[in-house]
Amino acid sequence: MNAITVHRDKLVWEDVPDPRPAAGEVLVRVRAAGVNRADLAQRAGHYPPPPGASEILGLEVAGEIAELGPGVSGWRVGDRVCALLAGGGYAELVNVPAALLMPVPEGWRFEEAAALPEVFFTAFLNLFLEWNLKEGEAVLIHGGASGVGTAAIQLAVAAGCTVFATAGTPEKVAACEALGATAFNYREEDFAEALTPHVAGVDVVLDMVGKDYLARNLRVLKTGGRLIVIATLSGNRAEIDLRLLMQKRLTLRGSTLRSRPLGEKVALKEAFMARFWERIEARRLRPLIDSTFDIREVESAHERMRGNQNIGKLVLRVP
Repeated sequence: MNAITVHRDKLVWEDVPDPRPAAGEVLVRVRAAGVNRADLAQRAGHYPPPPGASEILGLEVAGEIAELGPGVSGWRVGDRVCALLAGGGYAELVNVPAALLMPVPEGWRFEEAAALPEVFFTAFLNLFLEWNLKEGEAVLIHGGASGVGTAAIQLAVAAGCTVFATAGTPEKVAACEALGATAFNYREEDFAEALTPHVAGVDVVLDMVGKDYLARNLRVLKTGGRLIVIATLSGNRAEIDLRLLMQKRLTLRGSTLRSRPLGEKVALKEAFMARFWERIEARRLRPLIDSTFDIREVESAHERMRGNQNIGKLVLRVP
């Protein structure tokens, strides 16, 4: 098969050995693969795959089942599927634990289905499973126009929450608002001050910025509020006001998805499908696709993400 490999930070589409499915796995012929910021971090040497995972980039795909491994039932060769991966998605073929497979919803293109697992699972995990976001609560989502941000806004709105978001251009602010959030352009206003006319604090903050936002995140949280950090785009070291943390009885948590055990990922998939899959099938929830690229144009896709130009997901088509 062909796959994208990394050679001194250059991405090359070249021949590599075909994978073979082990017990409990299926071999998927990839038709589309989602692009995530973690891919950029991995190629730069900052985010190695967990033990046993493929060294090939790519955390989510959609395609057709090409082969069933020993012990797999409930699926057939040719079934259209999408899945979360620990790695290996930038390729023509990839092994996937059968327990992580989801059917491609009827009427969905492969490009749409490939954009679903990583961002919707990440948003669902951190808002609902980690922080038990409830109907009627207020949530602030940073990076609102990113893949995770656009998914998180949709899920929180669907759950009956009051949703606020930050973004960096008027177009990104408009995209967040079209999904149901009240959005602020962080380049033009301080989000902590901009929130004041709307709400007396929020219950949950979903943060992917890190250092530069920590103090303001704590400030905008209500007493008993919850902050979850899923990325550190502005830096990973910051001072924290412990007195404020105590006075407001705040809870701060960090979270990652890729390195979690398979059993946790399966439980996450099942919980997500139980709560939101009907909305997915009805297209009331869907990935927001910014643009698609032939996989041989992956450098252009990465450059677009590196420059923070995308609104929603970037997707690679696999010939």
